[in-house]
Amino acid sequence: MIFQPEIECASEDEIKAIQLKNLKDTVKRCYENVPHYKKLFDEMGIVPGDIVSLDDLSKLPFTVKNDLRDNYPYGLFAVPMRDVVRIHASSGTTGKATVVGYTKNDLDVWSDMIARIACMAGATPDDIVQVAFGYGLFTGAFGLHYGMEKLGATVVPISSGNSERQINLMRDFGSTILISTPSYSLYLYEYMKKMGVDPKDLKLRLGMFGGEGCTQAMADEIHNMLGITVTENYGLSEVMGPGVSGECTHKCGMHINEDSFILEVIDPKTGEVLPEGSEGELVITSIRKEALPILRYRTHDITTITSGKCECGRTSKRMAKVKGRTDDMLIIRGVNVFPSQIESVLVKIEEIDPHYEIIVTKNGYMDALEILVEPKDIKLLESFDKLEALINKIRKNLRTILQIDAKVRLVEPETLKRFEGKASHVTDKR
Repeated sequence: MIFQPEIECASEDEIKAIQLKNLKDTVKRCYENVPHYKKLFDEMGIVPGDIVSLDDLSKLPFTVKNDLRDNYPYGLFAVPMRDVVRIHASSGTTGKATVVGYTKNDLDVWSDMIARIACMAGATPDDIVQVAFGYGLFTGAFGLHYGMEKLGATVVPISSGNSERQINLMRDFGSTILISTPSYSLYLYEYMKKMGVDPKDLKLRLGMFGGEGCTQAMADEIHNMLGITVTENYGLSEVMGPGVSGECTHKCGMHINEDSFILEVIDPKTGEVLPEGSEGELVITSIRKEALPILRYRTHDITTITSGKCECGRTSKRMAKVKGRTDDMLIIRGVNVFPSQIESVLVKIEEIDPHYEIIVTKNGYMDALEILVEPKDIKLLESFDKLEALINKIRKNLRTILQIDAKVRLVEPETLKRFEGKASHVTDKR
């Protein structure tokens, strides 16, 4: 098991000392090796020596997703490429990926962070872990995979999709832990019913869910249907991936890996740091990352942070479940989707007008995305072959950018809403 009491049960003063040392090292690395940060520091009149306490964190500039996009692909890396052993990426707001890199030490630290949150959740080396996240540039699958191996558990890297095979292998291999989005676990339950598989006949005992929010109501539903303990963990690619925080078995907030991350809550409008316990936008500084150190990354996630010793014995601060977002990002089946990404695809297709509507629904327990568009020529609707070809073209182009499938429906010209002020293209019916 990976339980590190010298960190997880440390006093507040001990944690602050570790954080300050790691923060100073990170600020120095950013200033000396990342032109983007050096330029910001110089413009603000800041040098690394100005950071002498954790309170000085508020002097540092924010980092936003566009900074990664504008420095695509490697402009924010703080080490030469010969030291980068892994690349991951997530889609950017206009289709250009936000690229993250890892040194060998970064991967070791990442595995430690995942092993910690797995241990908190109740995982042991005796478990057989079925990873039902998609393997690829997305950080979720590989992050949990290597962390579980660090813990000593057996990993089944089945990836996402093919639900019948998921369930068959879950039964045949004796999987005890499921790693997926919470909505996919409910979809698997529906599929089990179709296959005549009783969850009670499986050895599944624990779900470690991420990639999308998991309300307490959804957690209760998963527990009731699958009969498993449900835990949530939090992370995002820009600061590392999963492993920022995770629930212990007492489930009173997600314990933060404070030796690797400093979390702040700010007023999303003013940028002012709010007192502990206040609700606001989460800001994360990664303080052990070598390849891509990130200062004060604005996540747009709304949450609160509290401190105090947990019943599990850990003293680390905890973050509450994310309540919502301050931007227009949608989370569809664990994938971040921006309306601007969809628009960037649609405006390049000559056969349709630049008017569209995005409809998000739930098909059972799975998110469904439908895009309504208008053809420029109404006669197109009279030809099935041409209509089908255009829809397939739009779907293919959308999948290239979004990495998920979307349903496309052509409607008659001039039937979609027009906007005189700020456009609102999204109808979320979930």
